[in-house]
Amino acid sequence: MNINGAAAVVTGAASGLGEATARELARRGAKVAVFDRDPERGQKVASEIGGVFCEVDVTSDEKVASAFARAREAHGQERILVNCAGVANAAKTVSRDKGTKAAKMYPIQQFELAIQINLIGTFRCIAHSSYGMVDLDPLDDGEKGVIIDTASVAAEDGQIGQAAYSASKGGVLAMALPIARDLMGEGVRVNTILPGVFKTPMVALMPPNVQEALGAQVPFPKRLGTPEEYARLACFLVENRYMNAASVRLDGGIRMAPR
Repeated sequence: MNINGAAAVVTGAASGLGEATARELARRGAKVAVFDRDPERGQKVASEIGGVFCEVDVTSDEKVASAFARAREAHGQERILVNCAGVANAAKTVSRDKGTKAAKMYPIQQFELAIQINLIGTFRCIAHSSYGMVDLDPLDDGEKGVIIDTASVAAEDGQIGQAAYSASKGGVLAMALPIARDLMGEGVRVNTILPGVFKTPMVALMPPNVQEALGAQVPFPKRLGTPEEYARLACFLVENRYMNAASVRLDGGIRMAPR
């Protein structure tokens, strides 16, 4: 698909991977809607790229519907959706109190939160977006739209404390093929990116020595990934019409150890 002139929606676009993707799509001529929960940062990104900001909580069907309506009012029906909204949390299935050594059960609310945002939130945006895409006029090869989802290498090699995160991202990875099959007769492609260890705002808050240690675990190049590298891959998946139902690890070759 030609990005230039296409309407695009990027979730989680106020920072990190989503922000870089929104900026790269806009640089290539797309009309970008910035979906995020942070109005201050989201407005700033949208104004800098000539896009529109849509405040959204991906756990709310009503708010997602409202955000898509606002985006379409500004730019028309989107042909590109990139799902980057997500949350990371960590807790062991059973842990022990540092003081008393008493066993503690997993806080189920944390598990539910990861699933609600990362998995159900991603599917909610897919459902709303694809519902609009399928009635668009087809482009070359009968193409109508492209959806890019963000899983994680944790979907395949989750670490200690990542049960909820891995389950949510594993679900994102697993549902891509059936969704692509659901939409194959409608001209909508679906692909998934599995990022490794990236320099996102959360990682940037870590001490420099911790960041260096994380980067040193990567086989090559021995550094953290950059959001811009994710954005360029997302754009490649949009532009290459033969990429469908694909899952691509973007990780420098890393395979995560247990901890």
